[in-house]
Parts: sequence; structure tokens; C-alpha cells
Amino acid sequence: MAGASSGNASAFGGLEEDEAAIISTRGLEAFGRKVTTTAGHLMGPLDPTASTHYQNAISDLHKQLRRPNLQRSVFSFAKTSPTDLVRSKLSTSEIQYRALTFLPDELLKNIPEDENTYSLFQGFQATLPTSGSPDGKRHRRRVSRGRKLLEDDKSESGSMPPTIGKLKKEQNSLNHQLEMIGIRKNMASSEIHEIDNKIANLNSMRRIVLDRLANLEQEEAILEHDVLDVENRLEDAQEELDDAEALKAEVDLEENQDLSMDASFMSESIYEKIPSASSTPTKPKRHKTIRRKSMPILHEHFEPGSMIREIKAHGDLVTALDFDVPFGTMVTSALDDSVRVWDLNAGRCIGLLEGHTASVRTLQVEDNIVATGSMDATIRLWDLSKAYYDPPDNRINKDGDDEEDPLAFGEEEDQQFDPPVGTMRDCPLFTLEAHVDEVTALHFKGDTLISGSADKTLRQWDLEKGRCVQTLDVMWAAAQASAIMGSNEGAWRSTGKVADASADFVGAVQVFDAALACGTADGMVRLWDLRSGQVHRSLVGHTGPVTCLQFDDMHLVTGSLDRSIRIWDLRTGAIHDAYAYDAPITSMMFDNRRIVSAAGEDVAKVYDKTDGRHWDCGSGVTAVENSKTPSIVERVRIKDGYLTEGRRDGIVGIWTC
Repeated sequence: MAGASSGNASAFGGLEEDEAAIISTRGLEAFGRKVTTTAGHLMGPLDPTASTHYQNAISDLHKQLRRPNLQRSVFSFAKTSPTDLVRSKLSTSEIQYRALTFLPDELLKNIPEDENTYSLFQGFQATLPTSGSPDGKRHRRRVSRGRKLLEDDKSESGSMPPTIGKLKKEQNSLNHQLEMIGIRKNMASSEIHEIDNKIANLNSMRRIVLDRLANLEQEEAILEHDVLDVENRLEDAQEELDDAEALKAEVDLEENQDLSMDASFMSESIYEKIPSASSTPTKPKRHKTIRRKSMPILHEHFEPGSMIREIKAHGDLVTALDFDVPFGTMVTSALDDSVRVWDLNAGRCIGLLEGHTASVRTLQVEDNIVATGSMDATIRLWDLSKAYYDPPDNRINKDGDDEEDPLAFGEEEDQQFDPPVGTMRDCPLFTLEAHVDEVTALHFKGDTLISGSADKTLRQWDLEKGRCVQTLDVMWAAAQASAIMGSNEGAWRSTGKVADASADFVGAVQVFDAALACGTADGMVRLWDLRSGQVHRSLVGHTGPVTCLQFDDMHLVTGSLDRSIRIWDLRTGAIHDAYAYDAPITSMMFDNRRIVSAAGEDVAKVYDKTDGRHWDCGSGVTAVENSKTPSIVERVRIKDGYLTEGRRDGIVGIWTC
């Protein structure tokens, strides 16, 4: 036991040299003897005379254990494993190598490659202010100025030129500064590469999330379609229940009336009067048109100028179009004398608005209400909430199977040109008849509608009563302004000639409460007060007929055939800004961020008000790539970055803007 103790003591002394100097071999041997003696007494026979010896042994052991250095040495030695004893003798490089060998392969694969030619110390050294930084440049200028003064003093005193050692020292300093600048350039380039990699990763993540959003919106549209189908079936079941209750009530009434008759005759007469299933006229089941309950937001995350859909809407020039919300309901009119209602989400025509006897020149969609002004001098109001449509997925084909709707989420080649018949028969509200010539412009807000006509008048309509409440004569207002102001504003009206005879006399109107803005063929923009029926202010600037206008709280934007768009300050009446184009402006509209216009090209002209950028949106941008020439854009509408444009060939394009 003593030999083993001395061997362990020597090994422990090799591990920790400081404690080995304090602990002697003699002490460990004494401690071993105490332990051996105690164990022997514990294992020996229970002799009463040996109790004193046992107590003496235990007391000696406690005294030996009270020594702190010995306790610490024994406990640390007991905890030390043979592996730790071996590792303590290894070098630092070997320990690092062993640590690396225990790294998993995944971590070793992700170690970035060292593409830099400079060390970490050089990178830190390059960040110190030198001649490349503003502080370093100022310091270098001061040193150069001081060196020049010293050289001038030496040359004046006739001293010798600088020694070669000083020149070499200066050369080394300049070379060092040049090297630091190179290191700085390399660091900046590395940061740029790192940022590019982060941008690429973010773009890939954006594409993944965008695909997820597209799938969610498609599922949302399918669910809304299913909800509508359930609502239609619930309505049909309710109608059948009501018909059954009505039939039962009628039978009960006839039974009560014939109580005095003979029982056999009464039952016979009653059963003869009950209509049979074959003779009963069945009401056609009509299903409500799809109305989106949620607002799609997918187009907001597309790249501006991306095409959402193209629809072959008409066979002739599109004269007017408007829609309520993105992916909602759109109404279009053309020179083919048709007015079509479209479901923008599915890209299909869901009905025709029939009633006008000529082409519709202007229209407006506001929620479920549509107002159309026609060349037949009438204005018609329609309620699209009363529209019904029987989707093909609720029909049964000849084989008895359910027929699916190919246009529910179809592509362009599946689009339906011929709409179903009778889906809009309950939509007409009333007709406004007072103009004596074609209606070329209209706008309604709330219960007030303003219309402009080629009969050179503006009319105010009360939509609750359905009648005209005020007529504004544009010719008379111009003559009054000419007489009062002494201007020659009304000179052209004395002869009845205008700058462009083909232009509409009233090109555009917009109303809000008692304020009315009107643009006419003489290039004037007049602001009317509907309470007095007088012109409040005339905006002079356009040299051609005004074809479109729109105002908000502060500005009024107008487009004209003089190939310009002007932005007016409504507070002062002055021109705030103006933009010139290569062709006449036939249509214009703006939202919170962009102004879009149709300027006689195969694209819609877009002006971004936030960054002042002009760019093109439409099929004409990609015409060279697709090897096809699109038609000229005639009408544009934009809401919340959702752009619709109607062309001369009857095609309607839908884009993100």
C-alpha cells in the first residue's frame, strides 16, 4: 500500500508541481498506514478490548484529514482521469489539431474560404486614419507644408540636400500608405460582394414567400367560390320551402271553403285543383354573381409593369371602362354598341347591360352602381348587386355529369367572348332623359350626378328623385366671363367654331358636394359652384380641348389634346407643374402615387409622383420580344396600383403599376 501511495504521489507531483513541493512522500505513507489500520480494525472481530484502539485510529485519521493541502491533493488526484494525465503532457498545437478533428463535417464545409490576400492585422491597421481618410489628408498636407518650409530654409542657408536615408524613409512611408489604401479597397470590395450575396438570398426568399402568397390567394378565391355556391343552394332550399308552405296554405284554404260539400266530391275537387309536378311552372334557379369579400394584395408585390391578364373584351374601339376595386368588377363599352360586365378575378364576361340604342361614350362604377352615358342622349343607372349568373360548375352536361367552369381561374385562351343571356335583366334602375345630344362626360358622388353633353350644357341630377334639378349653360357662362372680364374667352363661341371639331364639347367633369370641375373643347377648365350655378374660377393654360380631369384636396390634374398634362394648385389657380408628350392625351387618371395617361401610343404613360420618374407600362414594352404589334391605348384607369387599359382593337389589358 505504501509503495502504491508513493507511486501515485510521484504521478500527481508530475501533474501539479506546486502541490508536490508541499506534500511529502512521508506524509502520504503515514496517511496510507492510518487508512490501512482503520480498515483492518473495521474488518476484524468485535473485541471489546479493541474499542479503544479503534477510537484512536479514527482520531488519528481525522487529524490527518484536517490538513487542507493534503485534502486538496487527494481529492484532485481522485478526480483526475488517466486521459487527462496524458493530455497534460501534449503540446498546444496537438491539442488544437485534436479539437479540429472532433468538428462535424457540416461545420467544416461551412468554413468561409479565405479569398483575401491580406491578413487580419493588416485590415485593422488599414482602418487607422491615414492619407486616404480626411484626417490623414489634412495631416499629410501639414507635413508636406512643414517639409517644404524646412527645405526652403535649408536651400537659403546653403545647406546640403536631403540625405538618401531620409528619401528612402519617405519612400517607404508612401509605399506603406499606398498598400493601406489597397487593403481598404479590397475590404470595400469584399463588403460589396457580401451585400450582393445577401441581396440574392433575400430575393430568393422573396420569391418563395410570393409563391406562398399566390397559393393563399388562389385558395381564398376557391373558398369564396364555394361559399357563394353554398349561399346559392341555401337560397334555393329556402325558396322551395317557401313554395311548399304557400302550397300547403292554399290547400288548407280550399279545404276550409269546401267543408259543406260531400266528402267524396270535396276530395275529388280539391285534388283536381292541386297543380301536378309536371304542370307547375318552375322558376329558373338564378345564382348571384361572385363578389369578392376579401381584397387581393398579390399585385402589390409584383414588379411594376407586370401583366396580370389580357381580355378580348370587344370587337371595336373601347370608348370607356371603369372598375370598382382590384380583381373586382369591371364595366367596358365600345363602338360595337355593347356594354359588358366582367369578373376581373376570373377574367370572364358575366353579362351585358342592354338598353341603350347607341354606343356608350362614358361610364362610372361606384360600388354596385353603374352610370352610363350614351350617344342616344340618355343616362342609365344600373345596380349590379341584382345581377345573377349561373356558373357552369352548377350545370349538368348531356352525360349527367357536373360541368366545370373552364374560366374560373383560366388562362387567356379560355376566355369567353359571348356572355350568358339574362343575367343582368334585374339590374336597370332608371333612365335620365333631358339632353338633346350625345352624353360625353358624367360623374356622380353620393346622390348627385353631373353630366356633360354635346348640346353644350351641364345638367345636375338628383339620383333619389331621378330628375334634373339644374342646367348649366357653358356658352352663357363663357359669354358672361367675356363681358365682365373684358377678355376674348367667348370669341370662338360667337362663330361656333372650335379648335378641333372632332373633339367633345364637354370632355370631362367631376363633382364633389357643391364643387364642380369641367373641361371643355376651348381648352378652358371651369370651376363651378352648384349652389349658385356660377363659375367660381377659370383656369387658362391648355391650347387644345380638355379630354380628362381629376382633382383631390389640393390639386387638379388635366389632360388635353394639346399633348400636355397640367397640374393646377386649387388654392391659387396657378399651374403647379406640366408634362408634354408626343401625342394628344385621350385619357388620364391618378391615385396616391402615380399618374397614368393614354397618349396615342401602344403603352400607358406612367409618372411616379414620389420619385419623379416617367416610364411606360403595357404590351408595347415587350412588343419587340413577342414579335407582335399591339394596338393604341385609348382609355386608362388605375386604383391602388392596379391598372386597366382599353385599346382600339377592343383588347383590355390589366397590369401592375
